Amino acid sequence: MPDLSSTRADFPILHQQVNGKPLVYLDNGATSQKPRAVIDALVRYYERDNSNVHRGLHALSMRATEAYEGARARVAKFIHAADPAEIIFTRGTTESINLVAHRWAEAHLKPGDVILATEMEHHSNLVPWQQAAKTAGATLKFVPVIGADGEGGLDLTALDTLLTPAVKLFAFTHISNTLGTLNDAADLCRRARAVGAVTVIDAAQSIGHAPIDVRAIGCDFLAFSGHKMCGPTGIGVLYGRRALLDKLAPDETGGGMVVTVTYEAANWKPSPERHEAGTPNVADAIALGTACDYIDSVGREAIAAHDHHLAQVAMEKLSAIPGIRILGPRLGQPRAGLVSFALPEVHAHDIVTFADEDGLALRGGHHCNQPLMRKLGLTSTTRASFYLYNTEEEIDVLVTSLRRIQKFFAG
Repeated sequence: MPDLSSTRADFPILHQQVNGKPLVYLDNGATSQKPRAVIDALVRYYERDNSNVHRGLHALSMRATEAYEGARARVAKFIHAADPAEIIFTRGTTESINLVAHRWAEAHLKPGDVILATEMEHHSNLVPWQQAAKTAGATLKFVPVIGADGEGGLDLTALDTLLTPAVKLFAFTHISNTLGTLNDAADLCRRARAVGAVTVIDAAQSIGHAPIDVRAIGCDFLAFSGHKMCGPTGIGVLYGRRALLDKLAPDETGGGMVVTVTYEAANWKPSPERHEAGTPNVADAIALGTACDYIDSVGREAIAAHDHHLAQVAMEKLSAIPGIRILGPRLGQPRAGLVSFALPEVHAHDIVTFADEDGLALRGGHHCNQPLMRKLGLTSTTRASFYLYNTEEEIDVLVTSLRRIQKFFAG
């Protein structure tokens, strides 16, 4: 495993105590922490360059515009997009997926068409397609998840049956935020492309954890959030192939995204401007570019190896706890850097509350995966999710805390 222990010094928030104990932050699937470089980028913008972009001719506006468009180019490079114009800045993964669900579906779906998703989707990659299907009179179908604990991943045999020419769009998660399953995005896109289906990837859990090459994957759209990859909250990205984005109607209209306006009508600019109406989130976009720099300075291959190692260590140590139920791939199988589990007779919210007494930050609930939870016969689980600054010693703290909790509830 690569030694990434030196990265902890770059994250100011980690150097604190919670309830008198050193903070052990294992809620990275919800949001990652921010390195000093990203925080400094935000401060520097507001102290030196704060101005509106694109329409100003004074020095501050020109500096802000250069930095903002530089961040777009940096993000394009980060995911190997062919053109910076294929990068649309949004508020996050949810808004990115909704943009496609509203505008692509409006233009292309009709009664009898099929939208295909999977049973492991986050609500943000499920509810928008429910609405799109309802509006268009289309049908929403799902690729099943195999196993009582979702340990078998997606049923690819069922996928082959489901992928017919009636499927116009296939939306799937790159990494399940509950199971930790790593889906083969390139293979799924290849299968969808064979029947002419457009692909939408939810990369919220994979961005910043491993290399992503949208051209090698062959996807049509890919969505992610900055706050899960060391960047600020409130900034996200929709990647789309330029040919698709330029045909996509804007989801919002107003200033900045028009070529000409009369009292009767308006003409749209090409991508990306047509999809970024009004004043954009300049500061957070610039800081997202800095987050890309930081992650690549550590190395995404190294981060991926680190995450996977911690997940295997966690699986091994958690599996020794009596009665524990762990979701997703079994011990020794490939798994992203997160583990969701349930303890008998202890609600996930109680686990998280008691663990907080030990300085642990965990996530408890249905993880915006209610249909999947229902399928697996659960209402909630506890999730520990890891990132580049976490250590094996922190997993030991987790296990010790869980044993204490289990003993308390056993009476």
